[in-house]
Amino acid sequence: MSQPVHIDLKKDRGLTVRWEDGASSYYSIAYLRRMSPSAEARQLREQIQTNRLTVLPAGAGGGKGPLVAVDAELVGNYAIRIKFSDGHETGLYTWSYLREIDPATKKGPEPGT
Repeated sequence: MSQPVHIDLKKDRGLTVRWEDGASSYYSIAYLRRMSPSAEARQLREQIQTNRLTVLPAGAGGGKGPLVAVDAELVGNYAIRIKFSDGHETGLYTWSYLREIDPATKKGPEPGT
């Protein structure tokens, strides 16, 4: 598994990761929040796939201002935890998960952009 050699979080824009294999990945803040690996977010994505009329939960932030990252911390040598302005902070983005969800390796444009 490739490890990051450089991580740059712009709290109002997104996360850029440069990997040891020379690849570079960019994840917008909205994309990271939507793709959170938390159990709650995974369940919501599954519900949306089976029922396009799924009602989305209201953000804990009450919709005040744009979604941003308010804080981030490295977790050991294997992940990053990001705290979002809507209060969500339970997802651990492992390096392997970030490679898996890299928008540049998925077909089509990044969802939600």
